[in-house]
Amino acid sequence: MTSKSTTTASPDGGGAPHRPIAVWADYFTDGLSPVPLMLILRGVSPDDAVSAAREAWRAGVRLVEVTLEREEGLPALEAVVRAAEGRFDVGAGTLTTPERLRRAVDAGARFGVAPGLDADTVAEADRMGVPFLPGAATPTEVGQAVRLGLTAVKAFPAHLLGPGWIPALRGPFPELRVVATGGVDATSAPEYLRAGALGVGVGRSLAAGGGLSDLAGALSR
Repeated sequence: MTSKSTTTASPDGGGAPHRPIAVWADYFTDGLSPVPLMLILRGVSPDDAVSAAREAWRAGVRLVEVTLEREEGLPALEAVVRAAEGRFDVGAGTLTTPERLRRAVDAGARFGVAPGLDADTVAEADRMGVPFLPGAATPTEVGQAVRLGLTAVKAFPAHLLGPGWIPALRGPFPELRVVATGGVDATSAPEYLRAGALGVGVGRSLAAGGGLSDLAGALSR
């Protein structure tokens, strides 16, 4: 994926572009612009992860996330990065510590996602120039994110917060951009987009049997 956001060269002169915190919201906006879906691969084998990722890419999905809450997530991430061949940015999820973020970047991740907001991990992502999407569920967490320089967050768990959470929080935080994740399915996805979400995160189950392609087509109209 080639973002239209301003970037600088990687500090070591190679690898992924170094993206400062100021452009992270634009990075996710650009990535979700063609098809407002992020595929989330959790607890899958490398082969299954690659198969699902390829289905997503064929459907026009540009952001694929492999979660790292378990050790087996790392081989799956590495496999998807290899399959992307540099044509797509592959991200890592459940990055709850700076150490986990560093391991993900070493494995080839070009963006990070977390279920919550950890200031140390945000600071490490900023230092590394890796776009980062932390989770938020309350006005306090959103306010903390904004004070850290973040204007894009993951509404999590979205199925408990509901679509109405998005306009409610964008009232006091008009700069806020939201990706809805957690329990989102083909039925509820359009509701979050109508409420103002940049996009939605969906699981691997939708990639089977052409479901992801159908949903991507429906949401892109």
